[in-house]
Formats: sequence, structure tokens, C-alpha cells
Amino acid sequence: MTDVVIIGAKGRMGDTLVRCVQQSDDLKLAAVMERSGCEEGLDALGCVCGTDAQEVLTKVPGAVVVDFTSPAATLSLLQTASVTGNPVVIGTTGMTNEEIAQVEEFAKKVPVFLAPNMSVGVNVLLKVLPELVRMLGDAYDMEMTEIHHNKKVDSPSGTALKLAQCMAEARGLVYDEVKKHSRDGIIGARTKDEVGVLAVRGGDVVGDHTAYFLGPGERIEVTHRAHSRETFAQGALRAARWIADQKPGKLYDMNDVLDVK
Repeated sequence: MTDVVIIGAKGRMGDTLVRCVQQSDDLKLAAVMERSGCEEGLDALGCVCGTDAQEVLTKVPGAVVVDFTSPAATLSLLQTASVTGNPVVIGTTGMTNEEIAQVEEFAKKVPVFLAPNMSVGVNVLLKVLPELVRMLGDAYDMEMTEIHHNKKVDSPSGTALKLAQCMAEARGLVYDEVKKHSRDGIIGARTKDEVGVLAVRGGDVVGDHTAYFLGPGERIEVTHRAHSRETFAQGALRAARWIADQKPGKLYDMNDVLDVK
């Protein structure tokens, strides 16, 4: 039985994670956390609850913490977990390269798993798309679109960035040098190497991502659509089961969990 702590338990992802843990046969809801002022009703879940990470985590030693909050909140959580020793699974998106570097430092002290998208399908795409890039060659322009609900705060999505990055790197490009996250006005013809990423926001879309390969006389579109947040929740809990037995020293990702070579 793996003990689990859910951060942001009353949010959209947090609520889904709580339900998935409660329905599991091999996971136990050890604790839940929320921001100060949002904790009302948490005690009904029948586990440790609170707003202070230090106070909560010291009561559940060894429990795996699952966090889908914000970059600043995640880094603060990792600071606490590096002292209490709790493993951490991170689904937070919108992190800068500098913030990811900080996460890597914490991973030397405590087991940490980080993935911008927890779905098995998206992580398979991260392996498949580079092969398409190599097979199609330089004649095909590469673009990416993503669609999310109107409450999403970061743009482009972490998943879109990761997918576009893996495509660029498969062509030998440095993503930060060729990315185009916005096009407006008289911008001139598309350059050969640029990779465009378009973000669409609206409604209650859980998450759609489409990679485009646009070549002479044809195009290929590869789309992943998440039908439910439970897809991400189950992926995160799969990671939680796995990381409970791991040691610190490196920043783990879904390849480690899926054992994808």
C-alpha cells in the first residue's frame, strides 16, 4: 500500500486525484493540502489535512506527494520535502528553465518525478515524433497547436513545449533558437527551421495537441486528445507507486516509469 498526499485537493486536478486514490486498492489517501482560506471541508476526507507543508508532511513520513499547482508553490513544496524526505511527483507546468534547474537540485536530495504530461499516450508520442522527423527530412515544416480550457493560466502548454522541443532536437535544432510562439503583422515568409506553437483557449477542453508536418503536396497531422483529467491523474498515480521505492540522485520522468528505452 502506497501512502499519497494530494496538494491542491480542491482544485480540478486535485479533486480528480483524490477520487482516483480513494477508488484504488493499493493506494491510501494519507493527507491533503490546500491554500490558506481554501481548506474548508477537507476534514471530511478522513485523513491528515492542512495548509502548511511542513506541518502536514511531518505527520505522514514516506508518503508520496503529488503536486499539480504552480511553479512557485511547487518549489516551496520541494524545499520542505527535501527536509522531510517525502518523494514528490510533479505535474506542474509553466516552469522556466531556471526553475527546472532548481527542481533538478532538489532531486539530488529526495526522489522527484517531473512530467509536463502524465498520459501514457503523450509520452509515447515523445518517442514517435522524433522518428517521423528523421524519416520525413528537412522538406517538411513542423508546427504544433494545442487547445485547453479557458481556466488554464500558462501558454503554450507544457506538453506542447515538450513535444515541439523533441521535434526540433530530432532535426538538430536548438528549440529556444527556432521557436515561434506568436505571429502577428507583416512577419515575412516562414523560415526553414522555425517551429511554430499556437495556443487556443476556450470552453472546458481537457487538452488537445496536434503536431503538423507540412511538406510538398501533403501534410501529416498527429493528434492526441485527452478525454478526461483522470487520464493525467492515473498517470501521476502510476508514477507515485513507482517513485515510492526510488532513491534520490536524478530527476525522474515518465520514461523511467514506463521503462521506455
